Amino acid sequence: MAENNNEVTKVAINDIGTEEDFIKAVDSTIKNFDDGDLVEGTVVKVDRDEVLVDIGYKTEGVIPSRELSIKKDVDPDEVVEVGDPIEALVVTKEDKEGRLILSKKRAQYERAWGDIEKIKEADGVVEGTVIEAVKGGLIVDIGLRGFLPASLVEMRRVRDLSPYIGQKIKAKILELDKNRNNVVLSRRQYLEETQSEVRETFLSQLKKGQIREGVVSSIVNFGAFVDLGGVDGLIHVSELSWKHIDHPSEVVKVGDKVTVEVLDVDLDRERISLSLKATQEDPWQRFARTHVPGQIVKGKVTKIVQFGVFISVEDGIEGLVHISELANRHVENPETVVKPGEEVFVKVIDVDLDRRRISLSLKQANDSVDPNSEDFDPALYGMPAEYDEEGNYKYPEGFDPNTNEWIAGFEKQREEWEAQYAAAHDLWEQHKAFVAKELENAAASAAEDGQAPKEEKHEEAAATSNYSSENTSAGTLADSDQLAALRDQLLGK
Repeated sequence: MAENNNEVTKVAINDIGTEEDFIKAVDSTIKNFDDGDLVEGTVVKVDRDEVLVDIGYKTEGVIPSRELSIKKDVDPDEVVEVGDPIEALVVTKEDKEGRLILSKKRAQYERAWGDIEKIKEADGVVEGTVIEAVKGGLIVDIGLRGFLPASLVEMRRVRDLSPYIGQKIKAKILELDKNRNNVVLSRRQYLEETQSEVRETFLSQLKKGQIREGVVSSIVNFGAFVDLGGVDGLIHVSELSWKHIDHPSEVVKVGDKVTVEVLDVDLDRERISLSLKATQEDPWQRFARTHVPGQIVKGKVTKIVQFGVFISVEDGIEGLVHISELANRHVENPETVVKPGEEVFVKVIDVDLDRRRISLSLKQANDSVDPNSEDFDPALYGMPAEYDEEGNYKYPEGFDPNTNEWIAGFEKQREEWEAQYAAAHDLWEQHKAFVAKELENAAASAAEDGQAPKEEKHEEAAATSNYSSENTSAGTLADSDQLAALRDQLLGK
């Protein structure tokens, strides 16, 4: 029994040898690396400020959150998870606290430089996600921070870069300088190369005089660019509107859908000239179409000269009231009759479309209406009126002159006709009030010119309107007995 107690069973054998041999064996299981080396490991812990990585070293490596990604203020949980394999660069094997500091973004940076240099040599294309908009351009994640200037984002200038954030884009490499950590990209060059064939085909099919739909893509001081479907054309400021404008933004804004006419296609310079106003009716032609001699229009005095007064009768259209047509007396100074900015009623005497000139008369307009009369001719105040060859009024579509009633189903035509009639009637009422005021001021105006006013003959003038034919009893809405019932309906009689 004692003998058994004195015997010790051997359970292990030292196969390594000495203690020194044992330490060397342990050290051989630990990876050997230096500052700046790339190492691989596994994420073992993710905190808010750092990530711990097992790279087979005696201590776990630490990746500070700022060293995880080229994105700023990134959340570690959005970049890595526990168990993820990871490649990192050794920043320092032992900092002041004895920690092994690693960097994922610097490893990515080193790896990316090699790839990007090869792409640059091969004149290839890089692809990355836009992560930030900075002054002058965008930052693109291509494994490192690539700078894409705003002028090279599209084939045209882009003012708002924020919509590009988060988008994946392709670009060409313009500059590459590792010492300066500088990478400059151009998406515009990539688009030009990839769209060159498409653009050439598009331009070859585009012909002068074609009408095209497009979207306003950008506005500059000298005009507006319109995207016609991947290819931009320019509407010069002079082709935006029939009237004078100071800036294109007065007519269009970015995103507007427009219909334009192709003015010219320069295949050599790949430039397209467009016109917006060419697709719209010339206001002078519209005025000539909707206004006839003898009609009364309302306007504003824009300029007074020695020989008469210029009146704005529509936006961008002016007519002249010659000094002889200002009043029923001799006028020495037009300013004794009207003032700049004053609203007046004038009669259209003549419209010369070729020379773009309109002759107007203030005195004939005043003579055409009696402030105390109820004799209203809507055609005289702009209401469209058509007559047959015999001078009889052509009734609006949907109105039965036999029953003096509108036919069912023509409600829209009735509303349009009544609206036109009401507008003409309102203008007539305004004109009567204007003439009444003019009569009150006539004596004072004549006295200023040193003359006595002539007796006005409104009743006679109203009966012989210039708008009427030689037979004043036919051809006007005011004198049509057949139209009386229709007029009475509108007047509420």
